[in-house]
Amino acid sequence: MNHRKIIIVLILILTLVGISSFQWSQKVSPSLAKEKNKEKYNQPFKVASIEFNPILNERDKNISELLKVTEKAFKKDAKLVVAPEMATTGYYYADREAIKPFVDTIPGKTTAAFGKLAKKYNAYVVFGMPEVEKKSNLYYNSAVLVGPEGYIGKYRKTQMWETEMHWGAWGDAGVPVFDTKIGKIGINICMDSAYSETARLAGIQGAEILAFPTNSSAQAISALPARAQQNGMFIVSANRSNTENGFHMIGGSAIWSPEGKKLAEAPVVMNPSEDVNEPTITYATIDPKQFDNENKKVLKNRRPELYKEIMHTVAPWDYTKNTTPHDIVAAALQYEPVMGGKEENKVKIEGLIKQAKIKNPKLDLVVLPELSLTGPVNGMSKKNIELLGEESTGVTARFFADIAQRYHVSIVYGYIEKQNKELFNSALLISEDGKTEGKYQKTHLSNSDKKWANSGSSLPVFKTKSLGKIGILLGEDAEYPETASVMAVKRADIITIPSSWKGQYGGEMEINKRISANTYPEGSMVTWDAVAIGAQAYTIVANYVGTDQDYLGRSSLYTLDPLYGLDQPVVASADKEEALIVQFKTIQPDAWFNQELLILSRQPSYFKPLVQE
Repeated sequence: MNHRKIIIVLILILTLVGISSFQWSQKVSPSLAKEKNKEKYNQPFKVASIEFNPILNERDKNISELLKVTEKAFKKDAKLVVAPEMATTGYYYADREAIKPFVDTIPGKTTAAFGKLAKKYNAYVVFGMPEVEKKSNLYYNSAVLVGPEGYIGKYRKTQMWETEMHWGAWGDAGVPVFDTKIGKIGINICMDSAYSETARLAGIQGAEILAFPTNSSAQAISALPARAQQNGMFIVSANRSNTENGFHMIGGSAIWSPEGKKLAEAPVVMNPSEDVNEPTITYATIDPKQFDNENKKVLKNRRPELYKEIMHTVAPWDYTKNTTPHDIVAAALQYEPVMGGKEENKVKIEGLIKQAKIKNPKLDLVVLPELSLTGPVNGMSKKNIELLGEESTGVTARFFADIAQRYHVSIVYGYIEKQNKELFNSALLISEDGKTEGKYQKTHLSNSDKKWANSGSSLPVFKTKSLGKIGILLGEDAEYPETASVMAVKRADIITIPSSWKGQYGGEMEINKRISANTYPEGSMVTWDAVAIGAQAYTIVANYVGTDQDYLGRSSLYTLDPLYGLDQPVVASADKEEALIVQFKTIQPDAWFNQELLILSRQPSYFKPLVQE
């Protein structure tokens, strides 16, 4: 080969290498860009909640003012701004004709105006507005995300409140999550938070921040600490703080951490006399390092195969539901267990039941902690745990059957069940005549449970003559809001939660005390309250105190609606042995929001991603 040919070949090789290098660079450049974005993504940044009070029927003026307030927050270096529900128009419209002049397409003029502002400050904004869909001419209560690149995406409210149903259609686009430079952002609107599924849909898609425009009088914003915890995500909520058409919105816009901790909050204004009509901006800092957190990791332990019932739409004439309210007197037993000491624990348990029966002879139901006679078995070898196991008709069952008959009470207790050479963390429901009414095997195991126990395979609800329908959850089951949803669909009137809680999940409630008409007691726990509210079923928790594991007590009753004054939660001490006696009336058929209304207003057709395995 002559020199000329060699040169030509070399040129061809170099050309091919160059083309390949270019193609390779084209393939990897997005990831390189991602790495660059990652540097920003990993830096703490400021977010802002705008408490903005629009004037009804004044869309153009509202947009102009909201742009000014948003820019004010951007100038303070906020990288994400969230404004309230229906921020461009005001909230109350009687029908389609009333709101027709004020709707806009998405994207449209409104999003274009905010897009220019977001581009100028390299930041993001979420706000609520009424949307018109061109093709169908349907209206939606929507919220939009706009960023430096302009319009990014929208969310149409899934769980509407009665007012907007007169002009708007149910949201039909699910709960999208948008990947941005500052994190993965989902959106819910107001009434959505009363149903755990809407936030969960964002959670299972990896949402790191939930923007929450709202017009809330209490219910919507009070659910947010639970939604943050359950999904391991920050929540930025924006409420109004004035009164429109007789409807008072209480302010209290807040930013919540993935642990359900309050990072910042605007003042709460519970009465129209306290109305704040001027905009209020509340700031907090989000650290992206917290996007990866323990609560988010729990999502991997979900068991969609158990949650199928949440897809069911149960008709109003459901013949399986209990229609008779029951006046219940119950006791949650709280004691320091002797580890592995069945006989010593029997003495403690009977003594507490006897005290409770003397204190209130009408006692109907007793709930004990998880693994009631053995105490928790953390650190024990599987071989030693096997020695403590027994069948559901064993010595422990006979002991509690005898106690139930002698004191004429129903009992829920936990035990180590041995079934066909397998071990389960189980609970039995014993009736006042000593008969077994139901058995539950724990379905969501703790790390300690996984070392010895098999998982249960169902979430049953048991029908009883004297108490109504009772569901049982054990310990960590309560972390998964789907369990409460299943209990609601199966129409549990009461949920019992035998626990061995030492702070490994959940946390103390931090909602503003002014929000609830009946104040939550000190030491109220977010996770347990979320079960009661989420299922609209009275929930009794029994927990241990003391030992070298430092169990935290706080056995409790959580109720259907303390926010608007229907009923009162009750919480025991953190460190004393006691029988916490509580009284309540099940079902509450005349309440403004109850299990019946919860079931009828859910939109399960959008929940399918939650049950896909």
